Formats: sequence, structure tokens, C-alpha cells
Amino acid sequence: MDSETNFRILMFPWLAHGHIFPYLELSKRLLIRKNFYIYICSTPINFPSINTFIRNNNLSESIGVVQLHLQPSYELPPHYHTTKNLPSHLVFTLLEAFQTAKSSFSDIITTLKPDLVIFDIFQPWAARLASSQGIPAVHFAPLGAATRSYCYHHYVRRHPDGDFPFQELRFGDDNEKKSLDGLFQFMYYNVFDEDEDVVFVNYRLSTDIALLKTSRGLEGKYIDYVSAVCHRKLLPVGPLVADVNKDDDEEEKYSDMMEWLSKKNQHSTVYISFGSEYFLSKPEIEEIAKGLELSDTNFIWVIRMLVEAGACVEVERDENGVYKGEEIAKAIRKVVVESSGEGLRQRAQELSEKMKMEEGQELDEVAESLWQLCLKSKD
Repeated sequence: MDSETNFRILMFPWLAHGHIFPYLELSKRLLIRKNFYIYICSTPINFPSINTFIRNNNLSESIGVVQLHLQPSYELPPHYHTTKNLPSHLVFTLLEAFQTAKSSFSDIITTLKPDLVIFDIFQPWAARLASSQGIPAVHFAPLGAATRSYCYHHYVRRHPDGDFPFQELRFGDDNEKKSLDGLFQFMYYNVFDEDEDVVFVNYRLSTDIALLKTSRGLEGKYIDYVSAVCHRKLLPVGPLVADVNKDDDEEEKYSDMMEWLSKKNQHSTVYISFGSEYFLSKPEIEEIAKGLELSDTNFIWVIRMLVEAGACVEVERDENGVYKGEEIAKAIRKVVVESSGEGLRQRAQELSEKMKMEEGQELDEVAESLWQLCLKSKD
């Protein structure tokens, strides 16, 4: 670790735990390698979770929180200034409200005078504000390169599917495409100032490099493709899988689950989770439950990247884009019960081990690249 210099990084993730925690995990790994001081900029409603992470990882001397102010709104009170527990119909409302934080973020930069800003997907103005004060900005989206490849081809180049170099990337149905179409249309008018390049505008604003939450072993060809079309060096930071830190109540639940699992045969149990911010409809819950029952396998279901890589099976949807119980059961049996599942499990294990091996090297390069950017900005 470089002990003589202490560069300050201002991390600015989108107001979702699925973005905040990769930023925190990245911070933790950077601090192992370099003598940075890191600020996490977010709204107060997210502070308890952020502070718990800081406390559990003994990082109070290396990470601090900075309050971001959104303009007051009757429709969106402060406890909704996060995607956690946010009703789905208010997501676009929060995105719009997030754009009102420009002046607050400008004041933060002026006050803190960080050596580097790392910014997320829905705030290109963060990079522009940093640049106006001579501060380098690096884009980090906690997303994979395959998604960016597809979105660039279809929403920027607007070429037909037949011209796309990665035919394995596709929508399962029209409903998926309509959902993404709606998001990009919203971002075009409300986030990116009607910039045609809604996919790579953040990369253009990024200084020299950009970061992606992925690994070369998993998405090497997509990383190279995105890097070539956006004219930036893309550095993967790995999957940033969090270490488990449990309180007493969670520890008891964890012990009970492990005791239950210990009585099951190897490769006989399915784990189902859609993340903390994906809300299943009642029909979806019912169909998934039906599929699990029909599959006749053990499962752990938490209710609140990979086919082309050969590590998972896609579940087919019906004409309305809904997963059906029979198809869920078929996919589970293919992985857990049938002989074809052995190859999938082996491939998944190989990918997991390869990603773990690569992560250290990838993060070493990321930490050094960020350090050099800070040094360069001081010249």
C-alpha cells in the first residue's frame, strides 16, 4: 500500500442497493490495495445500510458518507429516496427526482474537492460537474458487458438482428423488449438530454477508462466489443460478491438452513432469488411455486450472469411473457435431476473458480489505474 499519499475518491452510485453495494464492495477491495479515502454519496434513507457495511467491515477510518439532497416532492417523500421498498410505479418518478440533485452534487464536489469521481448510470451530469472543476471522472455501472453490447447494437446503431455479432443475446419475447424500449425512451428525454447515444454517453464522459462489474473469463469477447465501440479501456472489477455478515437473528436462520441443507444430497437443492428490488406479481409467485412443486426437488426460495456460457438453463415464457410452472419444472429437472445437468454444474463450477482467480489481478489493475489518474490530475 502507498502510505505517503491519501487520494480521495467520491463514489456516486444510483439510489438502489443493487448499485450501492457493488460500489461499497469495490471500495473495500480498493482500500486493500491503495491508500484511498472514499466518500459514498447517497440519500439519508440509504445511510443505515451503508453505515452497517462500513461498521461490519471495520472501514470507519477509510469510508465516509455524504448526504445528497433531492428537491422536496409530495409524491416522493424522503423515505422513498431509494429503490428499496419503492412501489414499482414510482421508479421513473425517483429517476426524475434524482435529476434534481445536480446542484447538491455540485456543492459536494466544491466542498470536498475529491481527486476522483466514480459515477453510475443515471447521472451523466456528475461527470460534467467534476470535469468543470478539473476532477477526473470514471464511469462504473454494476452491469455486465453482454447487456451493453446488445443495447448498443439495437438502440444506438439500430441495426437489424442479423447484423449483430452475438446471436446468443436476444429477447425471450416482445414484452421484454417493450420494457427496455420504455426505459431507453425515458432516459433519452429525462436523463441524457436527448442524446442519441443513451448507451455510451457515460463512457464518453469517463476519463481514459471505465469499469464494469464482470470478469474477462465470463465476458471477455463482450468486453472487447464494448471497449472498441465506445473507445475506452474497459476494466472488469470482478463479480464483487459480498462477504456474509450476519446479525444474531440472521445467524440463527443461517444455522437452521445449513442444518437442513446438510441432510440433503449433493447437487439436489435449488436456490431461488430475484434480488431485493425485484417485485414478483401474485401470478408469477404462484407459477414459480407450481414449478417448484412439479420439479419434485429441494429448494430454498428467497422472496422479496449465462445460457451461452453453458452454466445455466433458460426458462421459456408464454406468449404474455409469463413464466409457467411446467416450464420452470422442466428447467429445474434438466439441471438437478437429468444427466445433462452434470455438465452444466461442472461448467458453472469452472466459471466460478476462474472468476475468483481473475478477480485479484483485475482489481490490482483497477486500483493502479485509478491511482495513476489521481496522480495525473495533480500534475
